[in-house]
Amino acid sequence: MLSKDEIVQLLNPVMDPFLHKTFEELDAVKSITIKEEKNHVSVKVGIGKTNTGEQMQLQQEIVGILKKNGATTVGLRFEQLPDEVIRKYQPAAEQEQEKTLLGGGSNPHFVTIASGKGGVGKSTVTVNLAISLMRLGKKVGIIDADIYGFSVPDMMGVENRPAVRGEKIIPVERFGVKVISMGFFVEDNSPIIWRGPMLGKMINSFFSEVEWGDLDYLLLDLPPGTGDIAMDVHELLPTSKEVIVTTPHPTAAFVAARAGQMAIKTNHEILGVVENMAYFESKATGEKEYVFGQGGGQKLAEVLKTKVLGSLPLQQPYEEEDEFAPSIYQEDHPLGKEFHKIAAKVIAKMEE
Repeated sequence: MLSKDEIVQLLNPVMDPFLHKTFEELDAVKSITIKEEKNHVSVKVGIGKTNTGEQMQLQQEIVGILKKNGATTVGLRFEQLPDEVIRKYQPAAEQEQEKTLLGGGSNPHFVTIASGKGGVGKSTVTVNLAISLMRLGKKVGIIDADIYGFSVPDMMGVENRPAVRGEKIIPVERFGVKVISMGFFVEDNSPIIWRGPMLGKMINSFFSEVEWGDLDYLLLDLPPGTGDIAMDVHELLPTSKEVIVTTPHPTAAFVAARAGQMAIKTNHEILGVVENMAYFESKATGEKEYVFGQGGGQKLAEVLKTKVLGSLPLQQPYEEEDEFAPSIYQEDHPLGKEFHKIAAKVIAKMEE
């Protein structure tokens, strides 16, 4: 009959499929019970992520090892390792995954821009945050992951299409920011009628088949809500940080909380909340009119245990005859200055 010490020695070399460390390094074997009369072994094991396909494979591996070495029957229980252990080993493992995702060339900071519902200005925040990061000296790319409601090319005034070099797609560059979007691959603004798995493959292609070059930041404009694409992105980018966009309206903030909770459950750090359409300031009187109510951004930040990165009023960019970019705020525009502050806060949080 196997002893407890022998069982520990047999399981020590087993590799955690998520943290890529041995059970010995993780102190993963939590308890062992032996019933000698039945030659039965029960083991409780801590791993990086439970209730997954990888856990099932790990279970078969452990049972096989113990039965091969004398146990007649094996009982297994899994629990998640303590947060401090996961934090210690997770970054290196996840960065390796993300390097592979981009073909091993660039290893940028990933920032996803999310909202609970549509129409709150999420894409506007994405493109202006990207431009502001570029103005602060960063090399920036955008993936327009809002497959059904792509709008980034139109917002930035992009008129070109991506080129192809060998087996790689070359993203379009506008204002020094590299852009890839489903909008580049759809004729005449046709509706997208693909199903989830096909869309997931397209998102993968935006990472692996695009020649991004050397980037400091890659921003992803997610679809509103918590559907298939958002879930795929959360799985693909374990170390991504998230910005949640809302309006001051209580309903928008309430729904945005779902997107925030999804980020928390998938261990994505929330950088903060951007409250868009916070108020309208009258040019005639200078008074602020709170068209969509007040307080939604702050309440959402409190629920998600984060901070408001900025509150943006209702304003249009300056009109420029020689530059068509209907949603890009100029550097000297009041909102351009606000986005500059938000970008500086993002850099401080990402690079601290």
